[in-house]
Amino acid sequence: MDPAKCTSCGDCIEVCPVSLPDEYDHGFSARKAIYKKYAQAIPGAFAVHKMDKAPCRLACPAGLNVQGYVQMVGAGKYKEALKIIMEDLPLPGVLGRICPHGCEDACRRCEVDDPVAIRDLKRLAADQVDPREVEIKCLPPRKETVAIIGSGPAGLSAAYHLVRRGIKSTIFEALPQAGGMLRVGIPEHRLPREVLDREIELITNLGVDIKTNTPFGPDLSLDDLFEQGFKAVYIAIGAHEGINLGIPGEKSKGVRQGVDFLREVNLTGKADVGKNVAIIGGGNVAIDVARCAVRLGAETVNIIYRRSRAEMPAWEEEIQAAEDEGVNLTYLSAPQEVLVEDGRVVGLRCIRMKLSDVDSSGRRRPTPIPHSEYEIDIDQLIPAIGQKPDLSALADVAGLDTTRWGTMEVDAVTYATGREGVFAGGDLQTGPWVAIGAIAAGKEAAESIQRYFDKRDMAADREPISKENPVYRPIPADTTRTARTKMPALPVADRRGNFKEVELGYAEAAGQSEAHRCLNCGYCCECYQCVEACKPQAVTLETHTEQPQKIELEVGSVILAPGFKPFDPSKFDAYNYSKHPNVITSMEMERFLSASGPTGGHLVRPSDHKEPQKIAWFQCVGSRDLNRCDNSYCSSVCCMYAIKEAVIAKEHSGGDLDCAVFFMDMRTPGKDFERFYDRARENDGVRFIRSRVHTIDPVGDTGDLELRYVTESGEMVTETFDMVVLSIGMEVGSEAVALARRLGFELTEGRFCQTETFEPVATSKPGIFVCGAFQGPKDIPQSVVDASAAASAAGEILSAARFTATKTPELIPETNVIGERPRIGVFVCRCGINIAGVVDVPAVRDYAATLPFVDYVSDNLYSCSQDTQDTMAAIINKEKLNRVVVAACTPKTHEPLFQETLINAGLNKYLFEMANIRNQDSWVHKKNPELATQKAKDLVRMAVSKVALMEPLKEAELDVTPVAMVLGGGVAGMTAARSLARQGYETHLVEKSDQLGGQALNLFHTAKGEPVQEKLSTLIDEIGQQGSLQVHLNTTLKNVEGFVGNFKSSLATKNREETLAYGVAVLATGASALKPEEYGYGSDPRILTSLELDRRFIENDPDLARLESAVSIQCVGSREPQRPYCSRVCCTHSVENALEFKKRNPDMRVFILYRDLRTYGEREYLYKKAREAGVIFIRFTLDHKPKVAVAGEKIQVEVIDHVLGQPIDIAADLVILASAVIPAGDESLAQFFKVPMNEDGFFVEKHAKLGPSEFATDGVFLCGMSHYPKPIDESVAQGRAAASRALTLLAQKTIHTSGTVALTDPFMCSRCGVCVAICPYSAPFFTEAGPNADKAEVNPVLCKGCGLCVASCRSGAIHLKGFDNNQIFAQLFSLSEEVG
Repeated sequence: MDPAKCTSCGDCIEVCPVSLPDEYDHGFSARKAIYKKYAQAIPGAFAVHKMDKAPCRLACPAGLNVQGYVQMVGAGKYKEALKIIMEDLPLPGVLGRICPHGCEDACRRCEVDDPVAIRDLKRLAADQVDPREVEIKCLPPRKETVAIIGSGPAGLSAAYHLVRRGIKSTIFEALPQAGGMLRVGIPEHRLPREVLDREIELITNLGVDIKTNTPFGPDLSLDDLFEQGFKAVYIAIGAHEGINLGIPGEKSKGVRQGVDFLREVNLTGKADVGKNVAIIGGGNVAIDVARCAVRLGAETVNIIYRRSRAEMPAWEEEIQAAEDEGVNLTYLSAPQEVLVEDGRVVGLRCIRMKLSDVDSSGRRRPTPIPHSEYEIDIDQLIPAIGQKPDLSALADVAGLDTTRWGTMEVDAVTYATGREGVFAGGDLQTGPWVAIGAIAAGKEAAESIQRYFDKRDMAADREPISKENPVYRPIPADTTRTARTKMPALPVADRRGNFKEVELGYAEAAGQSEAHRCLNCGYCCECYQCVEACKPQAVTLETHTEQPQKIELEVGSVILAPGFKPFDPSKFDAYNYSKHPNVITSMEMERFLSASGPTGGHLVRPSDHKEPQKIAWFQCVGSRDLNRCDNSYCSSVCCMYAIKEAVIAKEHSGGDLDCAVFFMDMRTPGKDFERFYDRARENDGVRFIRSRVHTIDPVGDTGDLELRYVTESGEMVTETFDMVVLSIGMEVGSEAVALARRLGFELTEGRFCQTETFEPVATSKPGIFVCGAFQGPKDIPQSVVDASAAASAAGEILSAARFTATKTPELIPETNVIGERPRIGVFVCRCGINIAGVVDVPAVRDYAATLPFVDYVSDNLYSCSQDTQDTMAAIINKEKLNRVVVAACTPKTHEPLFQETLINAGLNKYLFEMANIRNQDSWVHKKNPELATQKAKDLVRMAVSKVALMEPLKEAELDVTPVAMVLGGGVAGMTAARSLARQGYETHLVEKSDQLGGQALNLFHTAKGEPVQEKLSTLIDEIGQQGSLQVHLNTTLKNVEGFVGNFKSSLATKNREETLAYGVAVLATGASALKPEEYGYGSDPRILTSLELDRRFIENDPDLARLESAVSIQCVGSREPQRPYCSRVCCTHSVENALEFKKRNPDMRVFILYRDLRTYGEREYLYKKAREAGVIFIRFTLDHKPKVAVAGEKIQVEVIDHVLGQPIDIAADLVILASAVIPAGDESLAQFFKVPMNEDGFFVEKHAKLGPSEFATDGVFLCGMSHYPKPIDESVAQGRAAASRALTLLAQKTIHTSGTVALTDPFMCSRCGVCVAICPYSAPFFTEAGPNADKAEVNPVLCKGCGLCVASCRSGAIHLKGFDNNQIFAQLFSLSEEVG
């Protein structure tokens, strides 16, 4: 697929016959082999899913695209099926009857039930459509001609493929009729003469000449043929001579070869068979002879075969048919002598055989049983033990050699003989084989002859396709066993005395049903229907042949983002995931809840599509589990998405849906996650049950699921649910692990990429960076942060090369159209069948031509394609158009594309309007084409009315001051500043305190055990080494003026102020630890906060090693009504400190009192390690918080044990309070930069998931704990991310404002101030001086064109360019006039 040409119209999907389970919907819906993974996929082009050639195709000697024509038959497209077949085979009806169908032996359907009836489906196509009606494309005729000796399958195939190459041939046939062994070796009850004649006629209609009764020999030699002007000769005389038995009496009257008997029957319709016939042999020829003898009136017909039936080479269906018709088969018997009286056969002496060792054929060797002779009475003996070529005519021809097997010596690849220009193939080369093999030989010979004429290497690139380990579509586990469709047959009673065809062929419905049994092993069936359907030619025969390529790139850095693999819960038998359809994974639930999912967002359970009444979610499936899998880490995201799914499920199904989440610890440490958890529990009615369910038991055939679990109080409960959702975790895929090994960087215990805390996106291999879930389990916001951080890290290495490989497009001067009469061009898109299949596009086009000011109209197949846009630009110039309307689809995607076309034509891009006649019309009114056409006319008329009033709009170009200011000297701020400076930009780092470091100055070590103070010192030293980085300590920000790219602020340092001009700002103002007002804090020095304990660790306080017991209390000031958020870092921090205590004094008793232990990601290993070290974890609830009392030498801590349900007292030497992280909450700073803060005092980012490091206010970015509490590694990553986002502006040097901005009319302004108050971007302001003093004005740089001020202006003083009142009313009036 060429993504540059693909318009995503979907026409290819409509014609693709291959339906496959949609992986994006986890198999709950279907997709085609040509598909787009999901609607928002990037790039938006479709792709063709291919693997190795299907095994049936590889098994076919002629390489027929079996899967392709089977799919076409399944779709009822018989002519298309024939086109596929006849690419390789000129005789579809013939081979559809007599092919030995080795492809069926290779059919992987055998692993399920029976192979697909491939041969019979080929016949169905030829029965439904006369092959002569199929257009066979041939190249222009060439001057060279070829003589072909023999009109059997090899000769006919060679002639067919030669004429398609433009090479005419003449076939010389010794028999009176063409067809070779197809004519004389196969009886008419298997191959009707009219079928053979019709398909031979197909070949002669292409220009092939056939001369019958013209044997090769003395009267027609090779020399004669070359003298007649033929430039090459292909010899395909077949194998028409029978092989003798080699027993006494064989020359007697009444003994004749099977091939001779069949020849007579097939040419004359009769033959002498006598009354009692014996046939020797076990192949199809023997069966054919026997069945002919029955039809010709023989009273008894016996087949004598020296091996068992299992080893009989004849087809089983032919053997069965012979038996049905009365033929007797005697196995393990061989003839010894023909009994003769008066020179005529009267009987046959035979001997019994037994099977011994395996011989060279792979079958067990038959050997005579002594003294087992017996005789039978016969009057006709027909040997049919094999054939061989008759080489008498070739015996003395120079250059033609024979093999010891009596066949022609030829090159196995090129089919060339020892004589130049002479080729040979078919049974002459191989000995007696199958027709499809001879046809394959003919095709290959045609290729060699063409190369011979072209003087090209005849053997190059002709190696047979062979793969030791082919990759096919896995056979779906739920494939239903389906019986192979039985071939209808003529009743046995109706067969005697005639040669009517026995197999009657499939009816259409039966054949299509059989075709649907195909497993589509190769995914794409290469039917090329998509090629014909694709008008933009995005998919072609050439793109179908594309193969994976190795591309070598010279790069300065590498960023790895291979993602994760969802855990497969099939290994958990107790959960019945692989056995019960109503046990699904959370990823599958996501698709059920999606409007684009398999049920359109309608929540039903898979088994019976019943709307569920109760759904359970199981947490930690494939995570935090060493008993049943190797993933002892936490996957970080599962708790939150389970809550989300439960809430959405209730929204979809109504409040009556009972949703229950079974969990161990509820881990919702992200921004606003705890609030969502609280809302789900308290407002939405989601039940949260702290219990781990062991087994899911199906309830009979109801589809329901029974769960038994133990509550926190110890009560055993049994509940029945309609569905169970397994909240599966993340794993690193084996491919990513292999990649890591190849590149040589380290992995963690959980097989994630090993990184350091202060370099969280750098692998252990310099220059290779990582982001996303491969670095560790994480959610979307953190993945986006990591991605920007990795880009920043790579950018530091590449900064010297910036702009060295960029190209500047040529700018077309803009034509001044002001004052000109509107000359509008209307371009109506057909969008393949997406629009034209419903809307009468020519009628809309012609209607547009009648509208005022329209000077040009046209309709296009795909307006968004590059060639159409080039044509549009040329038409705009040629027709001198000054305004353009495009009636097409998807304005959000395509409007910028068409505006660029206007720019390339020299027009202002705002002289453009779109009419969306697909999304808002043809898709909406598919069942009412007349209404859709009228609506399209209305939409075009409205667009024309508006664009006629459009004027060119200007976009101001602003220089970007290449300076960055970072507010906050903590870890995040320093990281951002360092990255900006390393990439060559002047950077100012502003810190209000007297030193850099922020809260990191109080931290002992990281979760990975790294010494924070040592790492922090290194970072501060690096800040000082950056020549373009200036640090401002003891400095505060006094004001902010300007806008993106052009900010100006006053910085106050002690008694001095300075003005700083800068282009971007990064806010990293950090947070601090809450000073608790509970648990006795401040009353005793032994009750301290986690950070205060860290200071004692840093100072290596010797008293800590002498402590006997310590208690850490979690969630102090967090997750409470006044501060309903999780501080994210506290649990891990407390576990780290507990391990440090154990390290210093292994005998020390350490307790952690917690509500939910939130050691997310691989921090879970610390939790596991702490438990192993003897740290005791006791859970408490908000309603029963611990009680702390100072009592003499010890501090008494009372807590209710969650297991015993009883209060316990702990005598502690030290109590550590994990206090909340609280933001700086500087509202003046928020006002300065016009950025929002949430109710907790944290800054609000542009987008929670997609813009976590930037504000909606252009040019202002954020990072660190001013955004939300986070550990050092996440702060560092977000610092880098903010720098990366800031660099996208700094690197531009200039920026452009939008032309669609608000403009005030000062004479109409009433100075009410509503616009100033209502604008979220602070674009309107009051003019301070001049004639318009105190009147509102709009800063176009800050304006987003939302129109809020226009709608709120009471005096009508504000206008939105491009959407002014006259333009909007013109659209409305044009619609109402037509309606009226």
